[in-house]
Amino acid sequence: MTDKPDKSAKDIGRSARRMKQARDAPGPSPLRGVSTFGMIGWSIAVPTVVGAFLGLWLDRVAPQAFSWTIALILGGVTIGALIAWRWVDSEGDGK
Repeated sequence: MTDKPDKSAKDIGRSARRMKQARDAPGPSPLRGVSTFGMIGWSIAVPTVVGAFLGLWLDRVAPQAFSWTIALILGGVTIGALIAWRWVDSEGDGK
């Protein structure tokens, strides 16, 4: 027979509260920072690349005095920056 002391209800309750608190409010994680950088990068890169391809197509189909490619790349960067800004702002509020 082992001589393990039994946990009291108070100890079990305290342990359960700590576990729940750890689940509800996880501490900072290096992986979370990496995922944030990834999200910001993709939210800027995707609209920029879409703008570049659309601009190249428009330069062939509907040539103008200005470059559609450059205009739509700048538009894609702007839209991507706004998306990233909103995402970071919502993450800072704690959702």
